[in-house]
Amino acid sequence: MKKIIYTIAITSLLFACKESKTEENPKKDNNLITITNEQFQSSGMKIESPIEQDFDVAIAASGKIDVPPQNRAQVTSFIGGFVKSTQLLVGDKVTKGQVLLTLENTEYLDIQKDYLEVSEQIKYLKSEFERQKTLYDEKISSQKNYLKAESDYKKALGMYQSLRAKLQLLNINPSNVEKGKLTSVVTIYAPISGDIVIMNANVGMPVAPSDVMLEIVNTNDLHLELSVFEKDILKVKMGQKISFTVPEATKEVFDAEVHLVGKSIEGNDRTINVHAHLADNIKQKLLPGMFVEAKIKINSKKGLAIPTEALITENNKNFVLLLDNNKNNIFSFKKVAVNVGQKSEKAVEIIPSNQINASSKILTKGVFDVAE
Repeated sequence: MKKIIYTIAITSLLFACKESKTEENPKKDNNLITITNEQFQSSGMKIESPIEQDFDVAIAASGKIDVPPQNRAQVTSFIGGFVKSTQLLVGDKVTKGQVLLTLENTEYLDIQKDYLEVSEQIKYLKSEFERQKTLYDEKISSQKNYLKAESDYKKALGMYQSLRAKLQLLNINPSNVEKGKLTSVVTIYAPISGDIVIMNANVGMPVAPSDVMLEIVNTNDLHLELSVFEKDILKVKMGQKISFTVPEATKEVFDAEVHLVGKSIEGNDRTINVHAHLADNIKQKLLPGMFVEAKIKINSKKGLAIPTEALITENNKNFVLLLDNNKNNIFSFKKVAVNVGQKSEKAVEIIPSNQINASSKILTKGVFDVAE
């Protein structure tokens, strides 16, 4: 008997809990969602009418963070060799003229030896050329001897200047070579200041003239390179404001401004390049090569706005909860489809219709608690 009474008590308790739980959830009947005043208050819900506000009219674009060509340098060697020494890593900062690495090759010695020989010959050939010119002018020597001396001197002079330029490209001082100070090691210096983003050189590694040993990027002049479709390009003007995000890195919204607009359509996708400048206070947060999604603000318009959180999106359709009536401490809402226009960070434009206008009462807070 006690067991039967205990079972009945438990069953009654469970049934009562179930009823209580059911009462706590919104009820859906005849396409209406009903909420008690207690539920409305406890969930912090809010009912508001759409308000008129300004919306930015924008066109979508995508692109990347980049630097000007003069702020990016690929370091190669005029003549290949073997890496003798380097102490740099990706991420290291370097200044223009700083030693990056040294290369070693016997070919450097061959160039210096040839230069030294020519530099010695040229002194004699110049002297002989000047002597023959004097003799020819005085009708003492033949024109043949004069022309041969001139040819030999100019040929040697061309070789001398060519080898001297090669030494300078290898950062070898020609004056030291003329003094007999030859070296098999050349030093590679940084052509610009910046950060090392690529490091392909290891000690002992052979390097060919076409090999990129390092890449240096100066991030002091970061900018946006955007691609805008042909249908939108006539709307883009210099000075227009841009808001953009880096989807893979952060949700933060950054600002920029259109600086240059391309003059020709490129590629099969029919796009035009737009160059934009960044605000100085955000450059430290960004890196070259980051992919961005941007909106170029081309105009502004007034429209009816509701908070973004008031909009329900299902199967690529948009809805709001429209207040149908409020009687006996019961709120009744109707799920109404709406067309949306422009969007901002916190609001969305809804297009007026037969069911939605400026006087409509819409649930703007606690929507997802009701819609689930």
